[in-house]
Amino acid sequence: MNLPYQADLPTHLLAACFNKTSATYKFYWFLAVLGHVEQGESQLSKQALFADMLAHAWYTVNYFHVSFGKQDKLQQAIEQVRITEHLTIDAELGHISTTLRQTSHPHTRKALRYFDSEVPHRFLSPWFRAEDKRLAYAFSQSFTGECLYALYADHIVINPAWAAYLQRNARVLKDFCYWNLALYLQGRNPNVPDIPNKLIKAPVRKSLTEQRKKFWDIVIGELGSVDCIYTNTRLWPGRYAVEHFIPYAFVSHDLIWNLIPADPAFNSVKSDKLPWLDRYFEPFYQLQQQAVAIIYDKLPKSRFLEEYLTIIPDLSATRQLFSAADKQRYREQLQPLITIAANNGFEYLPR
Repeated sequence: MNLPYQADLPTHLLAACFNKTSATYKFYWFLAVLGHVEQGESQLSKQALFADMLAHAWYTVNYFHVSFGKQDKLQQAIEQVRITEHLTIDAELGHISTTLRQTSHPHTRKALRYFDSEVPHRFLSPWFRAEDKRLAYAFSQSFTGECLYALYADHIVINPAWAAYLQRNARVLKDFCYWNLALYLQGRNPNVPDIPNKLIKAPVRKSLTEQRKKFWDIVIGELGSVDCIYTNTRLWPGRYAVEHFIPYAFVSHDLIWNLIPADPAFNSVKSDKLPWLDRYFEPFYQLQQQAVAIIYDKLPKSRFLEEYLTIIPDLSATRQLFSAADKQRYREQLQPLITIAANNGFEYLPR
């Protein structure tokens, strides 16, 4: 992915800002800078930018539990600030930013100040030797090499030569930044699925209406009722929740092989907790067995049957998931996902 070209600007140096990154700081710093420049600002408070860095990374860390690496202080700062400032894991970006900009809590202010020694001057390294902080400040204030901004003690000033370019191309520049961030995080989370969709909070989660009406309503209607695998509560048509066996916050998809009917009250309590396979796999798998057999009989061309193909390559040959090999494949699909999710900070259900 290339940046928009402009003859009088060293856009290749801006693209090089994300080369050889060892932490997430530069990505979130640039997203914060772009957000303010889009609003027509040219003198940007460092405190506001550091607050926005945490706000942009908030959902990825707190909801999706994506690892930034053990040495990345941004993730540590978010975990600390969430407790100190009494912020929820699903707080809105604007609320987080405002809270952190206005905070008077010494621990939060210290956590934000840490990034002043890490990212504002180092981001300019493609333009000049930025490891020397004192020289970086001096060079930037004369816009050496048409660098992006000038550095000062508590703020930065956007180079006027870049302002229009940044505003005009903000959408493409954000996509470029997120693309590089996704590559960076995928390298540190090689077994975590769908990293790109875990970088921002989706405005609205997709409903599971279709999975309910065109799959589980048919299954439960045929059986008359089923038992919730978690509570043994009897579930009837229209009186159940469709829930993700492995949390959506980890798998980031609504594929039918991970969805089951459940007690609505328990579903809200379960939230993003992980199921214990030694306790829940057998009833989960039996319910999936029944579902596949019924849907194959009633709606053999259902698109939902195709969603099992990632586990069972030839579903037409088995139709009911009755073979020991099918059961083994299913468990082998779930086990590593649950293990990785647990390693990334997702909690298990109480025993």
